[in-house]
Amino acid sequence: MERGFTILDQCVAVENVCAWPNLTQLPDQTILAAIYNRPCHLVAEGDVECWASTDGGKTWTLRGTPAPHEPGTARANIAVGLAHNGDLVVLASGWGYAPGFRDRRLSPWVCRSPDGGRTWSMNKSRSAVVFPEGADYEDRGQRMIKPFGDIVPLPEQKLAASFYHDWGMVWILFSSDDGHTWGDAALLTDDHRGETAVLRLRADRWLAASRIEGGPPDRTTPHRGMELFVSENEGRTWTPRGPLTEPSHHPGHLLRLSDGRILLTYGMRDIYGIGMRVSHDEGRTWDSAQVLVHLQESDLGYPATVQLDDETLVTAYYTSADHYHMGVVRWKLDDA
Repeated sequence: MERGFTILDQCVAVENVCAWPNLTQLPDQTILAAIYNRPCHLVAEGDVECWASTDGGKTWTLRGTPAPHEPGTARANIAVGLAHNGDLVVLASGWGYAPGFRDRRLSPWVCRSPDGGRTWSMNKSRSAVVFPEGADYEDRGQRMIKPFGDIVPLPEQKLAASFYHDWGMVWILFSSDDGHTWGDAALLTDDHRGETAVLRLRADRWLAASRIEGGPPDRTTPHRGMELFVSENEGRTWTPRGPLTEPSHHPGHLLRLSDGRILLTYGMRDIYGIGMRVSHDEGRTWDSAQVLVHLQESDLGYPATVQLDDETLVTAYYTSADHYHMGVVRWKLDDA
């Protein structure tokens, strides 16, 4: 028992994968994890796979392959969620390896499964994701954008997802046809490196936890954590609300719990662990940071969390401790 939460159990869920997991919960409580399937930090060709747990995160089996890579490439950068018709949607980009190492960004594919991740169709057309101005396709000038995090459901068959490129800009791209095509971009920020978790509470309150790190070769930017952004107009414009985490604590995942609280989980690369914070007032203030899982290597993090009907929280993450794998911790928060 630790202050504020109780660990139920932990496991090595998927062996020999770097993972960077994204979790999606189906109506029947099945949990799906979309992951990068190689045991390395993107130094080898690899696919996006879909793994499933039907027992609340205790055991996992391979269910399908949303984005099998083409020769000389790796598919790894993803945003995932359910369409209004129940299809699982995976937006998957990645990297090319020829003629040089990770020498180009790949344009995203739109991958869909109508049967809970077992079978997949892929729209590889560049018209499937229309990029905002300044974000070129397969550009060697570091401008290719990549999807990240949860796909956000909106009214009227609309969806939204965050995209970023390496040196600063983050956009929200919208779909008006239930995830088949994407475009209509809204700029979230032009002053952050990358991965941004987005949560819609209602039309007039969205939250975004945006990673701050790095910068272009001609700019020195300190190694920082995450900053909170808020939108009050359905994700169209965004206002920064200050830091969320300490330096080296990134990237994050946001989840609204059944009791209305907001949970932020994230990697802690300085003290080697998975951290968490809770907000009781829709992100206006946050409880102190706590270490949910202690690990042993700095190559770790990218957690994602879902909540089961009995309020058990299932958090997946990756770590290179001992060997690369996707770990899962099942836990409960104390009562609010």
